[in-house]
Formats: sequence, C-alpha cells, structure tokens
Amino acid sequence: MTDDTPRKRMVKPPTGGLEGGRGKPARLKTAKQRTPSQQAWLNRQVNDPFSAKARAMGYRSRAAFKITEIDDKHRFFKPGARVVDLGLAPGGWTQIAILRGVTNIVGVDLLEVDPLPPAKILQMDFTDPECAPRLIELLGGAPDVVLSDMAPNTVGHRETDHLRIVGLIEAAIDFAIEVLKPGGTFVAKAFQGGGTDRLIAGLKVHFKDVRNFKPKASRQDSSEVFLVATGFKGR
Repeated sequence: MTDDTPRKRMVKPPTGGLEGGRGKPARLKTAKQRTPSQQAWLNRQVNDPFSAKARAMGYRSRAAFKITEIDDKHRFFKPGARVVDLGLAPGGWTQIAILRGVTNIVGVDLLEVDPLPPAKILQMDFTDPECAPRLIELLGGAPDVVLSDMAPNTVGHRETDHLRIVGLIEAAIDFAIEVLKPGGTFVAKAFQGGGTDRLIAGLKVHFKDVRNFKPKASRQDSSEVFLVATGFKGR
C-alpha cells in the first residue's frame, strides 16, 4: 500500500555506512525459491540509492523522500496540523510528518505497523464503513491534511489492477472531501493511465490548485505520480 514496491517491515538503522548510501553494489547471496522478477526487484532495492539512504538515515522506507520533496514544495506538515495517513505501512510518510512537527496524526493500514509515537495507528481495512468515523474519532476533529499511499494487492491483470488502484484513490478522495477543513490538502499516489485525468478534474471542483507531481525519489521507469490538491474549498 505504500511506495511503488512490495511491502516490508521496518528497516533497522545500520551500524555503519555513509548517509548518502554510497558504496559498492550489494549482491544477494542466494536466489533460492525466488522468481526472476522477485530477484530483479530485490537486486534493485538493495542497490537503489534512495533505499540505501533511507536505511542509513533510519527511515522506514524510501517513500519518506517522496513525501519530503512534496512537503518541501507545499508546506502542509506544520505543528498543530491534524493529519490522516491512509495506507501508512511501513510508516515512512508518518515518520516524516512527525519529524516536521506534526503531533496529531492517525494512520490506517491492513498490515501491522510498528509503533510510531505520537501517531495513532489503526490496523483495519479503509474500505470498511466503520473505518472513516474511527479515524476522525482518534484524530479528535477534522484533518488539515489527508494522505493516501494506498494500493491494492495486484492480481496480475493490468487493466483489473489499474481499476482497483483508481477505485482506492476515489475512496480516498471521497473521504478527504467529506472530512477536510477548508484550506486543507490532499495528497495521493496514483499511476499514469486511464482514469487519472478524471480524478484530477474531480479534484479541481473542490480544491483551488491540483497538480501532478513526480518526486526525484520516484523511479523514472515507474508510472507512479502523486496528485497534490491544495486549498480545499469545502463540500
């Protein structure tokens, strides 16, 4: 649900190495019981400079650099802000929000997530009708920011997978429109392809500014983009 890569648990900070993650390319010791695609992803992950830098800095995922770059441009992580993180596992986005002064943040994911105090973490299916009210209850009021790094489990059929991705984004947009404070911000991971233009058009009805953004930490060969909508105009 987070990042454009398979899910993983928290990465422990290393005992040595450079912050920038530079060094000789790592080689995996064994490829037993791995498909070629799994082996390729693991090799890329081990040698990716942003993944290496994330490990060196103690970040839970390389996605931390993506939300950092987005926030550097739009400045929505502020002390006193209320933030909801949909699909937070393994916690990279929430981690950056906390480092930037956010103390009132709630997140939800199907996966178990290691604690990230002071964040309140709910292990639940966001599409469960009981989830949205529970998130707002834990947050203590309307959010200033809604983040969505959600992605469904893929089935291997490109068109079906894309429709499921778009469906989750639509659910996140509906939630944001329902709960955001006026002037609020919505950020969601999306993928280039059919349906993205329609999502942007819908967001423009409710937000003053809507943009596609591709952070440097997003791999260039990935169709991943981020929808950044600011200045919520209300329902």
